[in-house]
Amino acid sequence: MTQSFFYLLINSFIFYCSTLSAQTINVAQEPRAQYKRDEYLSTLLVKALEAANYSASLNHIIVHPHQQRTLITLQNNDVDLYWSMTSPERETLAIAIKIPLYRGYIGKRALVTQRALLPQFKNITTLEQLKPLTAVQGHDWPDTKVLSHNGLNVRPLANYEAMFGLTATGRIDYFPRSFIEVGSELTEVSNSELAIVPNIYLHYPAAFYYFVSKDKPELAQAIEQGLTKMQKTGEFLALFNKYFRDDLNALPFNEAKAIEIKLVNPHFTQ
Repeated sequence: MTQSFFYLLINSFIFYCSTLSAQTINVAQEPRAQYKRDEYLSTLLVKALEAANYSASLNHIIVHPHQQRTLITLQNNDVDLYWSMTSPERETLAIAIKIPLYRGYIGKRALVTQRALLPQFKNITTLEQLKPLTAVQGHDWPDTKVLSHNGLNVRPLANYEAMFGLTATGRIDYFPRSFIEVGSELTEVSNSELAIVPNIYLHYPAAFYYFVSKDKPELAQAIEQGLTKMQKTGEFLALFNKYFRDDLNALPFNEAKAIEIKLVNPHFTQ
C-alpha cells in the first residue's frame, strides 16, 4: 500500500468520524499507484464538503482503468464521483463541476523522453519542428485528440505504465505530462533513463473537474458551493500551493524562459 493511498483511507475515515449522519460518497479510484495529486483531490473534496456543511464519508472504489468507462459507471450508479480532465463528451455523461481543480496547470505539459534522446529536442522551437516526432498518450484521454488535432503524431495506448516503459526504451520520442503530474510520476517510476526536455513545453486550454452522477445533483451543488467558498477565502490556493509549489519550482526549466509551444484545443469550452 503506497503512502498516498494510506493517507486517502485515513483522511476518509477521519472525515467519516467527524460526521454524525454522514452519507457515503463512492469515489472512483483508478487501479494504479496513488500520487500526490490524488491525495490533493481527495483532501480538496473533503474540505469543500466541510465548507458547504455537507455531511459525508468517502468510500474509494477501484474501477476500470479506462477513463471513459469510469464516467459511464457514474451513469450506472456504480460510483458517485470521479475526477478527470474534461471534454464535451464527458460532460454529457455526468454533472461537471466547472471549477478547474489544478488551476490550469493540467494543460501545461512537460515532455518526458529517453535521456539519450534529449539532443534531438535541443533545436526544436516550433510546433512544425515537433511534428516528425512521436508522442504517446492514453487511448481514451482527451489529450490524445488535442495533440492529433494540432498535427502531432500520437501513439494511443491503454496501459498507463507501458507508456513510461516505451518512452524509457526510446521506442516513443516523448510523453507529455502536466506540470503537476510529472515530478511525482518520475519519482514513482524511478527510471534513470527518463528525463524532462528542459527547453520546451506544450500548452493548451484544459481543465480537470470533479464529475458527479446525474442522480446526485445535491452533491454536485454542495461541492461547487464549497469550492467557491474556498476560492473566496484563499483556502483553495493555499492547499494547491501546499501540494504543488515545490514540484513546480523543481521543474528543470525556467517557465518564463523555456519555449512554450501553444496548441489549440477545440474540445474545451470554459
